[in-house]
Amino acid sequence: MTRSSIIALVAIGGALSACNAQSDVQGEESDVPSQVSQTAAVRYSGFSEPERVLYDAARDRYLVSNVNGETAAKDGNGFISVLSPDGSISDLEWIKGGEAGVTLHAPKGLAIAGGVLYVADIDVVRKFDAETGKAMGQIDVPGSTFLNGLTAAGDGRLYLSDSGPPLGFLDGYGTEAVYVIEGDEVQLLAEGPLGRPTSLQPTQGGVIVASFGANEVFEIDGQGNKGKVSQLPAGGLAGIVKHGPWLYATSWQASAIFRGKLGEPFEVAAGDLVAPSDLGYDSKRGRLIVPCFTENTVDVLELQ
Repeated sequence: MTRSSIIALVAIGGALSACNAQSDVQGEESDVPSQVSQTAAVRYSGFSEPERVLYDAARDRYLVSNVNGETAAKDGNGFISVLSPDGSISDLEWIKGGEAGVTLHAPKGLAIAGGVLYVADIDVVRKFDAETGKAMGQIDVPGSTFLNGLTAAGDGRLYLSDSGPPLGFLDGYGTEAVYVIEGDEVQLLAEGPLGRPTSLQPTQGGVIVASFGANEVFEIDGQGNKGKVSQLPAGGLAGIVKHGPWLYATSWQASAIFRGKLGEPFEVAAGDLVAPSDLGYDSKRGRLIVPCFTENTVDVLELQ
């Protein structure tokens, strides 16, 4: 997907304001706080197309991938930022393409497992020391064209999505896929059509997938079979996180975050968001951390 096609997609959602939650949802009661604050508790700015936020619980910090250019260009200028939960930016360019032996083009999905930071970067997964940021090599993913979502399961396995060639929004894609990575070995779990799989959340036996080219959130089991499905009110789903029984999915088309349970209806939890991308969840503070791709901001929304 080119930058121009991304901006065109944002327009589908209608008139947009700053990346800022403006609405609450009154949903079913739960022991787990599930409503989203109406306004950002903290806003970070100064990024360059922030695509993914990962909460690094071991170090109590937020990591942000910055595409910094065309989303599929091998231009060598992508970078990873480090944010403090107190609202400050610890290091805007902690890991930067072209410096200290680092190759990083258009980083998207982030995951940490076994002290290693894994980064989805177009057609490879790059590895860095999660403490120092030192480059540790890469994992090739043959045949991939637009690696996107990345998540770590409790057993150390990684799940990785390939959204397909970046040629448009609703075109057919031959490389749509979800992979499992164990060690440095990549195995195909499921392949398209999958509605342009983007963000991923691990389950006990598989993974939950958000689709950018459709309005579906669905589960894939350990054998690659599609299970429970939720049809959301709008598509362009770019991020998904889990908090208790609730799933939160960002939608570019609706300029919103949807909330729901897999296999059940979803509803708007926060609106008036500009290009909300692959959000993170701060489990220590009960926060959604939302990167706004075209606004170059990251917003912190409290769960109440």
